[in-house]
Amino acid sequence: MLAINPTAFSNSYAASNHGLQKDAQSGLESLANSLANDPDVSDVRWAAYMLATVRHECANRWEPIEEFGKGKSRPYGIPVQVQDSDGTAYTNVYYGRGYVQLTWKMNYDKVGRSLGMGNSLVLHPEHALEPRTAYNILSFGMRTGLFTGKKLSDYINHDCDYFNARRIINILDCAGLIQGYAREFEELLKGAGATSSTSGQVGSITVSVGG
Repeated sequence: MLAINPTAFSNSYAASNHGLQKDAQSGLESLANSLANDPDVSDVRWAAYMLATVRHECANRWEPIEEFGKGKSRPYGIPVQVQDSDGTAYTNVYYGRGYVQLTWKMNYDKVGRSLGMGNSLVLHPEHALEPRTAYNILSFGMRTGLFTGKKLSDYINHDCDYFNARRIINILDCAGLIQGYAREFEELLKGAGATSSTSGQVGSITVSVGG
């Protein structure tokens, strides 16, 4: 795990970015706390790239969000009916939700089952907006290659390729911008006391995220 002081880190980020609204700063501190308590994230650079991804995907709001437009005009924006084991029917739209924008019913199903949630994420996709669940999706997905088949250890190991690490989420969309965020976060994390130990590597599962 990383020895992060979440309060010091969020204060430092706010100071270097002309301040944050109260809810955003609270959300960033909560996210930093999740990173500090994640036994599977032990590399400052992994944490930096995860934070950079959330900054971009959640428009600097620092909370799990719903996709703008909620999938309107997207192929995954069509309502889908699903049933639980008791036959109760739900009509859901599997647009992007969370710290990363998880889309499509099959992806909610595979991610939920991979996290030990059974089919609850398919039945209740709004769970992806809960900070704890959103963090688990973010961490597990980026570490294992769950989203695109690419994972953190492919790009951040003895070398550090923040630019191509964007392939973990969405090919090279805004790769340079997010690379810059990651470099900033790496310095801020180190300033807040974070140090690296050897990062583990786990096997990969592939689930496409974007539309």
